[in-house]
Amino acid sequence: MGYKLWVRRFALIFSLSSLVFLTSFTVPTYKMGKLKYSGGGDWYGNRTALPNLIDFCNKNLATNFAPDESIVEVGSAELYNYPFIYMTGHGNIVFSDQEASNLRKYLIGGGFLHIDDNYGLDKFIRPQMKKVFPELSFVELPSDHKLYNQKFKFPLGLPKIHEHDGKKPQGFALLWKGRIICYYTFECDLGNGWEDFGTYPSDTQESRSKALKMGANLVQYALTQ
Repeated sequence: MGYKLWVRRFALIFSLSSLVFLTSFTVPTYKMGKLKYSGGGDWYGNRTALPNLIDFCNKNLATNFAPDESIVEVGSAELYNYPFIYMTGHGNIVFSDQEASNLRKYLIGGGFLHIDDNYGLDKFIRPQMKKVFPELSFVELPSDHKLYNQKFKFPLGLPKIHEHDGKKPQGFALLWKGRIICYYTFECDLGNGWEDFGTYPSDTQESRSKALKMGANLVQYALTQ
């Protein structure tokens, strides 16, 4: 695990466990990153999602993320400054060899990537992640996995936020030596549920609450697994 990333994860875990003495230790401010990629897909989608998730996590998990997201490119060394990276979109994705190598090193070194299919991403992201980890395949997590049983309980697993093709929501993972390094939400639209209420006419307060709670579980699990 890279030194900077290890320090960031340790501080976040320390905060989550409520062992920080605020009178003598100040938890640094961190940012969540949104992944910028090539290929023409709308990496910039779900514009209000991460700020809302950050606010929810800071209030409910005692994290200390900065209120705004950062944009980070796949091949950038800045990737290592973020313990949690979010990726979304509808369209094409292309990783260069350098970008695939950089993302691989980041994930093996302790980073975490959440890929959120905003509808239509599946056929593009799977071959690109195979480029990053040719030896790994996505596996669906069972509904009783620890990820669904963090602060908020989801006994049926990943909740359905938006309807597209009448398929069930699925949460897939890439595992490296027993650790989840990448979590992929499919037929769920989790990030859409994090956006400002009213962004989508079909949204309800209940579905938005489920989305934010599931997102908080994901952040909590990613930082403490």
